[in-house]
This record gives sequence, C-alpha cells and structure tokens, in this order.
Amino acid sequence: MPDISPASPAAVADALAERIRATGARATPARIRVLELLSAAPAPLSHQDIEAVLGADSLDRVTLYRVLDWLVESGLAVKRVDERRVWRFSLAGGGTHHGHVHFRCETCGRVFCLDTPPPRPPKLPGGFTLARAELDLSGRCAECNAGNV
Repeated sequence: MPDISPASPAAVADALAERIRATGARATPARIRVLELLSAAPAPLSHQDIEAVLGADSLDRVTLYRVLDWLVESGLAVKRVDERRVWRFSLAGGGTHHGHVHFRCETCGRVFCLDTPPPRPPKLPGGFTLARAELDLSGRCAECNAGNV
C-alpha cells in the first residue's frame, strides 16, 4: 500500500470542498477526506488502500463505496480496473494521474506513475470517436528485482 497521509493543509481541503460544491452537491466531510486522499496519492488507490489509510472508525465501508461512486459520477475521480480486476481510483481533471503511463509490478502489485506521456493513439476508422486512451505497462519493479539479480 502506498505511504500516504490523508491530512493536508486547510487551504487544500477548502479548495477541494469548492470543487465538490461546483458540481452542485454538498461538500460532506467524507467526500472531502476521500478527495484529499486521492489528491495526495502518488498512484491510483484501491478501495482497500483508501479504507486502510482512513481507518474503519472514521468512514464505514458502505459510505466509502458511495463516496467513491459519487466522485466518479461527478467527474472528480477516475475509476479503472487493473489486470487483477481491482478497481483503482485517482483524481480526475488536472490531477496527478491524468495523461501519463502506469507501470504495474506483477510481483508485489504496486502501481507506479511514469513521468512520460502516453503514445499517440492510432488513427481511427471513419465515424469512430476516441473517449480515452490508457496504457499500463507491467513487469517487475526495482525493489522486487533487487532480490533476484
């Protein structure tokens, strides 16, 4: 699980609350906390990652599912499934997980953001419209390879 902290300065929480209000919805403490966490995360997070960081005492599992679904439906978060069929969430629209490639370690399961833009999509046939292009690379990360040199 990534080493992240949901705590952030009040100014960041206020800005995120404004993003939520801009959708016409209430900026509830649960929505703000989850959006805060996604904005601070170095890589897309699973429901389990988020639950572990926030703790079951602060936000129950059902509420977390509802908040994540709402964030995705409102366009504030992106939900993608990985090859292990685990849903991962990241900040949408100008967030740190937009417009680059991910590397997924097949040994430890961690996801790494690569500081490189994705390749240009191929030319589409007439009448097709591209909604998004995603590129995930997989292999073994440096830490997992260190033990097998």
